[in-house]
Amino acid sequence: MTSANSVDNLSTDKHYPYSDSHRLRGTVMPETGHTWQKAFKGEPIEAAHVRLWVAGRVHHPDAPAIANELFIAILSSGATAVEMTLSTAGSRIRIVATGPDPLPLTSSHGPGWAIVSGLTDRTGLSTDECGLWAQLGTNR
Repeated sequence: MTSANSVDNLSTDKHYPYSDSHRLRGTVMPETGHTWQKAFKGEPIEAAHVRLWVAGRVHHPDAPAIANELFIAILSSGATAVEMTLSTAGSRIRIVATGPDPLPLTSSHGPGWAIVSGLTDRTGLSTDECGLWAQLGTNR
């Protein structure tokens, strides 16, 4: 138990750590999921492989197109390799494309970004500025 917020770690009615009160606070992520990672060469022909790789793992009609656009955005920055990460949790799918170097502004605001933003629930730039991510639900 940490001393930073020890009160948060205690149930108010039972007074012992890590009780079921976390469900009431919403701090638990009960969904199970999977994560896949694969590095692709920084070549345009690999975009087709990225689409097939995603389509073989998740069953959402927009996921391959979103992965394609994220891959192309990283590729357009001059990356020699692009690492793709695909994660699921409950009804959510997160697709991440990462390159070796920080991205130029056009990677997250270029023409393909309008497609990604239009098809997903959330999008963003990784904290190290070397990658882009998009999250969508499977309820579409």
